[in-house]
Amino acid sequence: MSPSFRPRGPKTVTPKSAEEIDEIVRKMRGEQQRPDNYRERSLKMHGWICAKCGREFELSNLHLLTVHHKDGNHNYNPSDGSNWENLCAYCHDDEHSRNILADYLSGKSKR
Repeated sequence: MSPSFRPRGPKTVTPKSAEEIDEIVRKMRGEQQRPDNYRERSLKMHGWICAKCGREFELSNLHLLTVHHKDGNHNYNPSDGSNWENLCAYCHDDEHSRNILADYLSGKSKR
């Protein structure tokens, strides 16, 4: 005897509002863990300039300006912007590679 795959009857599904759907999507994406777009807030607070080299940015090249978390914790985003500094892509890369080089030179590196 083979199992039957017939539907057992209509299930009633209550329609969700747009707000409920948006909340479900946010939860699925994990967006509730990060505050709303800290990059935009940092750009408004600190301006379109690299804090390290002083390069100024325009809308056409703004994608090269990144937000660096000073303490390294991307989930720590205080509303006053104290954990952020805007760095160009080159200075941001340099900032992170300095720690790698320091660890290597001090013998802390596993390589």
